[in-house]
Amino acid sequence: MSEKILIFGEVAEGKVATVTKEILTAGRELANQMGEPLSVLLIGENIEGAAKDAVSLGGDNVYVVNGPPIAKAHPDLYLAIVAEACKQLTPSIILFSHTDMGREIAPRLAARLKASVTMDCIKLSIEPNSGALLLSKPVYGGNAIAVWTSKPGTAQIATVRPRSAAPAESDPSRQGKIAPLTVSVDPSCVKGEVLETVVEEVQGIRLEDAKVVVAGGGGIGGVEGFTLLEGLAALLGGTVGVTRVPCDEGWKPLSMEIGQTGRIVSPNLYIAVGVSGAPQHMTGCSSSKLLVAINRDPDANIFREADLGVVGDYKKVLPSLIERCKSLKM
Repeated sequence: MSEKILIFGEVAEGKVATVTKEILTAGRELANQMGEPLSVLLIGENIEGAAKDAVSLGGDNVYVVNGPPIAKAHPDLYLAIVAEACKQLTPSIILFSHTDMGREIAPRLAARLKASVTMDCIKLSIEPNSGALLLSKPVYGGNAIAVWTSKPGTAQIATVRPRSAAPAESDPSRQGKIAPLTVSVDPSCVKGEVLETVVEEVQGIRLEDAKVVVAGGGGIGGVEGFTLLEGLAALLGGTVGVTRVPCDEGWKPLSMEIGQTGRIVSPNLYIAVGVSGAPQHMTGCSSSKLLVAINRDPDANIFREADLGVVGDYKKVLPSLIERCKSLKM
């Protein structure tokens, strides 16, 4: 078997994960440009339903390997499975989502396959003349976009940043091939053991799924200030996120952080309150449809990134904004 494009698909609770739906969009575009089928590799238990979903979401060939679900799997095991699958399928382009598992596997797989690897890409395309894969990714803290490629004939591996593409839409009428893939892995390849899996209890809307995000930075000044942000978010049907400073200060948990070391979000409306606009944070929200900044420092970098800006103390601005929103909803 020989497949041109292979996507490593993640399955969560028996369903194709949202991040995989996003790279299915990117992969489908590449497959269309190249005139090649799009293949997907799924690992898990009782994932026949997910395999059918992968076909309806754009996969032409879906290969299923029996193994532990991603929440319980050790990266060493998944690496060995994917490496053996690649030897059988011989893909020239291998795509991962830039998740914890993707970041673990992609560079190690590249070393095993003697392939090139480009991490955290936000766009993939094919150069029309040479047919080479072009990989775009942020550099210099997100201040520039670099386009990478590799030598012809070299297998190319890439991780794709979550929220950089819209999730593929399901088409139940699509036809594709679903086939089991027999992979033999030596258990001794696993050098560690998963002792415990902690499932985070999320109340309300998940940051990644929110259409409206109200984010607070160091300018909020303390835990008490987030009451206003939470009120505005609830009024707009959204949720609250933070920059690194509130996490470091212990005002909010790390699970709420947005940025290069936190969550990547792409809401319709992003309201940045007391946020300086550091590149590390902007990496996590740069794909927002509309960015509104509220900051008392007129020279704050956030105003260079914002679509709309308000210079002022958030303690005075937000109460007026909340009251105005309430009147509009009446």
